[in-house]
Amino acid sequence: MNKAELTKSLAGRMSVTQSQAQKFLDTFQEILGEELKQDNNLSLLGFGVFSPWKQTERIGRNPRTGVECVIKPRLSVKFKPAARFLEILNGEHKTKKGKVKSKK
Repeated sequence: MNKAELTKSLAGRMSVTQSQAQKFLDTFQEILGEELKQDNNLSLLGFGVFSPWKQTERIGRNPRTGVECVIKPRLSVKFKPAARFLEILNGEHKTKKGKVKSKK
């Protein structure tokens, strides 16, 4: 799924226009970027945590030529999914006693 397909799906499920769904996605991306630039995590309960990750300068290699080059340091992002999100992805749910049942 790409961003255009996600926008269309969001618009349909939320009963809003595609431009409103697009604005929501763009705003979320903007806020996420701002928080990560400020070295803050963004945590969404039941979904996961986005964390900034500072990649250090390192030596890389051009795969075509084999020539070594310096890769500049940069800010990247890591995502750690929440346990609940992983349960949903894997078709499992916890019982009241904390046991995991698989959905078939």
